[in-house]
This record gives sequence, structure tokens and C-alpha cells, in this order.
Amino acid sequence: MYFSSLGALFLAIGVALGAFGAHALRDRLTPDLLAVFETGARYQLIHGLALLFLGARSGLPARRSLAVGGWLLVAGTIVFSGSLYALALSGVRLWGAVTPVGGVCFLAGWLTLARALWPASR
Repeated sequence: MYFSSLGALFLAIGVALGAFGAHALRDRLTPDLLAVFETGARYQLIHGLALLFLGARSGLPARRSLAVGGWLLVAGTIVFSGSLYALALSGVRLWGAVTPVGGVCFLAGWLTLARALWPASR
């Protein structure tokens, strides 16, 4: 599992995009679209930290559900944050219809991880 590496990569990109949004996009986007961009960066940072934590838990017994949960968080980050970046930068509202798919991946990932990490499930 590459979750620590992916988490660190998502964090680095999230910091860069957050700075880009705060400095380069502030005068180019409407306040609403800038808020959309910032939401994408915030969720990317949160889930980057979660992946970093998951990778640090490598001492846990290898469980398929941990891997599934982690990959769902990866997919959620790419789809959720990516669609918000695309929406904010392009103004194409259709990207907003993609965003909930990423949200479902996040929810499924968190619930899968909760089950996998529950003490009775070991």
C-alpha cells in the first residue's frame, strides 16, 4: 500500500493549490468560485492527512478492508477535489454533478475504515 506516499503527495499539491488559489486566483475568480476552489483544497488536505495516518498504521495486520478504505479515500480526493478545481477554473457547472461521486467515495472509505479499525473486527 502506498498510502503514506500518496498522502504526502496530496498534501504537497494541496498546499500548492491552496496558495495558488489565495494569491493567483483571488482577483480572477468570483467569490463563489474561489470558495469552491478552496473547498477542493481543504478536502484534499484533510484526506491527505488521513492517508498519511493510514500509511503510518502499516503495523496493522494486512486487511483487505483497510486497503479498500484507503483506495476509496484516494478516489474520493481525485474525483471530489478534482471536480471542484475543474468547476472553479472552467466555470462549467456540469463538473458540479461529478462532485457527489467523490463524496460518496469519501463516505464509503470512512465507513470501510471504521469497520476495519473497530476492535471487534480484528
